[in-house]
Amino acid sequence: MKLAVLSRLGTRFRMPYLLLGAAFTALTLIFPQIGLLEWITMIPLMIGVYRLCEDSTCSLKKAYGYGFVTVYVFYFIIYHWITYLYPLDFLGMDAGSSLAIIAAGWLGLPLLQALLGGFLFLLFRLLHKIGLFAQKPLLRPFLFAALWVIFEWSSTLGWTGVPWGRLCLGQSELLPILQSSALLGSYFVTWLIVAVNGLAAYAILYHGRTLLCTALAASLFLANLLYGAIAVSAPADTTGETVRVAVVQGNINSHDKWAPDSMDMIRQIYGDYTRRAAEDGAELVIWPETTFPFVLTPASSIGRFVSSLARECNIALVVGALHYDEEGNLYNALFWVEPDGTVCNEVYAKRHLVPFGEYVPMRDLIMTLIPPLANVSALDEDLTPGNDPALFDSEWGRVGSLICFDSIYEQLTLDSVRNGAELMILSSNDSWFFDSAAVYQHQVQAQLRAIESGRYLVRSGNTGVSAVISPKGECLAWIDPLVDGYAVAEVQMINSDTLYTKVGNLFVSLCIGTVVALGLGSAWTQLCDRRRQCLL
Repeated sequence: MKLAVLSRLGTRFRMPYLLLGAAFTALTLIFPQIGLLEWITMIPLMIGVYRLCEDSTCSLKKAYGYGFVTVYVFYFIIYHWITYLYPLDFLGMDAGSSLAIIAAGWLGLPLLQALLGGFLFLLFRLLHKIGLFAQKPLLRPFLFAALWVIFEWSSTLGWTGVPWGRLCLGQSELLPILQSSALLGSYFVTWLIVAVNGLAAYAILYHGRTLLCTALAASLFLANLLYGAIAVSAPADTTGETVRVAVVQGNINSHDKWAPDSMDMIRQIYGDYTRRAAEDGAELVIWPETTFPFVLTPASSIGRFVSSLARECNIALVVGALHYDEEGNLYNALFWVEPDGTVCNEVYAKRHLVPFGEYVPMRDLIMTLIPPLANVSALDEDLTPGNDPALFDSEWGRVGSLICFDSIYEQLTLDSVRNGAELMILSSNDSWFFDSAAVYQHQVQAQLRAIESGRYLVRSGNTGVSAVISPKGECLAWIDPLVDGYAVAEVQMINSDTLYTKVGNLFVSLCIGTVVALGLGSAWTQLCDRRRQCLL
């Protein structure tokens, strides 16, 4: 009787189920302190999905609509931090224009995700409609998890893709759970989260499967946790060269950094903290993204300053600034300065630029439709993306680089490591987000890259977070947002591979292949059955 009532409620009120699941799960990404709850927060969503697919009156169009709304709500909550950008006066915008841009961002970014996310539900409904689950209904939790993985991965493609709301971000306070990212990437953790929630929902809904589904869900969770506990406690790789690194956080916000008279302030703050870090034994010092929002050349005043500072402190120094190449292209770049003061010719150029922050996609169309959006960038011209990992050769080993937005795209770190990077550095500018959830979510992306690649990752932010992260994702040093300072820690150069650096996103390919193969197989079986019926 109780199950029958629940069944009727699930069919009638599926939208509340979907929205509750989306909202609760989004909150675990914003507040990872409650991240353990993410293993059950999607249960209402999964109940809604199951009931949606079992409703014979639900068309593919309706399924897409349900998915669109669900994914939109999920990302609308996650992207709440966009409001922290107000006001955009450092870009010369008045209050009205600032509100319009921020509203466009808060409403528009979830829209881009939802347009794609709707297909997640549409495809699941289609698989149900062609009879895939008729004989094996217990495939549903695992197939929906595979579809969610494909959806997350697809968010890394094209300028509209922003993989910010990955489910595994909610597990940042539970490092053992994230260790399997070193095997099959963070997408595998996402798959586990969705599959466990799906199995729990199945156990609640379907009488006779409760024990089996509960056992499967518990086994997946505990097996991953056990592996993670063993991996975290395993001894660290100590075969490589050791280097004492420092991150410097000047806490100069975007408004002040772009001011015409900012040069002296930047020099004083970063110079003083770098000298103190060197006194504490730092051999390699990392400065943030666009520490100097000006073009750096060895002969420029900036070049002479950093060269003199590196020589004075006898350190290697990584500096964020702008760079023009011989063809006149402008880049957001990192420069390596040797202890003898030499500014190296090798320059790392940011590979994944921020749309509407560092360049304007479809500029002519945007200028016509939404002129203020074309003027969001603090620069007068579009930046050019880099296309090379551009490793720095140091006395300790090869160093790979990332700049800010680069860190949320796992393929860029993968490319650097496969090209020989033994240490990863990340210079970032999160000053736009102050002390909002965005700062911490961006930091967690860096922790994922460290685990996946099996490398130490050194992160320096203009206003924070700055941190030194171990290959297990542990923060060995940390500077809170909106404070100035420096932190020093010892890291190891590592040249061994994780399974993930060898196979890359093989797990994503397996998910795609499984969905396609099962879908085609089921469609073929259904077609053959219809032909037999016609012959009879």
